[in-house]
Amino acid sequence: MTVTFEQVAEFILQRPACEMPEDVQEWAALMLLDTLGVLIAAGPMEAGVIARDTAVSLYASNDPSFTARLLFDGRKASLAGAAYAAATQTDNLDAHDGFNPTKGHIGVVVAPALTALAEHCPELTGPEALATVIVGYEIAGRAGLALHATVSDYHTSGAWNALGVAAMAARLRGFTQDQLRQALGIAEYHGPRSQMMREIANPTMLHDGSGWGALVGMSAALLAERGFTGAPAITIEEDRAVPYWDDLGDVWQMCQQYVKPYPICRWAHAAIDGVRLLMQEHALTHEQIETIRINSFHEAACLYRGLPQTTSQAQYSLPFAVAAYAVHGQIGVAQITGDGLSDPDIAALINRIEVSERDRHNARFPDGRWADVQIVTKDGQDFHSGDLNARGGPDTPFSREDIIEKFRAFAAPCIGPDRADRIEKAVLGLADTKSRFSDLAKLLYHPPRADPDLSA
Repeated sequence: MTVTFEQVAEFILQRPACEMPEDVQEWAALMLLDTLGVLIAAGPMEAGVIARDTAVSLYASNDPSFTARLLFDGRKASLAGAAYAAATQTDNLDAHDGFNPTKGHIGVVVAPALTALAEHCPELTGPEALATVIVGYEIAGRAGLALHATVSDYHTSGAWNALGVAAMAARLRGFTQDQLRQALGIAEYHGPRSQMMREIANPTMLHDGSGWGALVGMSAALLAERGFTGAPAITIEEDRAVPYWDDLGDVWQMCQQYVKPYPICRWAHAAIDGVRLLMQEHALTHEQIETIRINSFHEAACLYRGLPQTTSQAQYSLPFAVAAYAVHGQIGVAQITGDGLSDPDIAALINRIEVSERDRHNARFPDGRWADVQIVTKDGQDFHSGDLNARGGPDTPFSREDIIEKFRAFAAPCIGPDRADRIEKAVLGLADTKSRFSDLAKLLYHPPRADPDLSA
């Protein structure tokens, strides 16, 4: 069966929450929780501070019906500005979920779009909020697949997750099919087709283009709402795109997202996991290691090789990530910011790490992120991990408890355990038909250490 635009529109605008499977709604809640944890932890980082200040300065609104508060900040910007700030902030702590086939990320724009739009949906139910999350993932994911299959360059997530944001806005703001069609066309046309491998070669705060994807997607929807035209979106309506939409509503990409255990580019995760496995199995310390040899796929081998000077470089560096894990037994915000960037033990070990690509790992990309690791100790022992795929994806998923524990680890240090606990309970309770998104929203807009007024 070939899915028509009208059927895509029906899914976006009219598919009720009750017709979305319970396990899909559960996964939507978990991904929302995971993204909020990353967003919270990213708040004090320089990129997030700059993004929020810029949204207030450049992307504000003098119309209250088009404003939204900045998450864990409280200042106001336009709907597009609020989505931009939160997505840019999240994108700069590379711990948010991703979708292997698109080589990119969706939740990074979905959570910011939902929280901005919900400011003007006071009666939004928990199930409808989750349905909107699902729409964002399903539309962005398929648009990403279609784009990758029909163009020659490798574009960042912002190029296609803009369509997911536009679809979410269309659903929550009650668009007609024609308004939706125009919004998707505008979002695709102006979506930031930034070149991902340029960022890999020179890591900066640009990251995966998702801040601009959120800004474009929200702006596109509001333009279409006022009558601006922009259809059609060729990633949906062109003949070559058809195969990526035929299973909409039957196969749920929502449940195929991976969860990151480390705030590092996903391409480095299998190598980190290999070092983790060997060090745990053989009770090794970093002082015992003479060399680490890593074989992975081409894109992983292209990650930053030098000693990082910035957080962005650290998050896109495979040798740094491996060395940081070997030295500290973990990789968190502390390892990729501040004094963590000048750790002498990490610097010394980086010089003894070799990275190469292998055809068998290349053949498995992008469906998997594979590597194998060899550790040779100073006393001549030689350990091999065998081929490993990065943990947390559909083949080796994290449990519900794992995801919740990750949220706590990221959120509690910034906002306190009590507020983190209340956010956790509110998010995980959204599937309850009696729940209201406003119960969660009360916890999301005050600055990190403020005590939210739950009566507001």
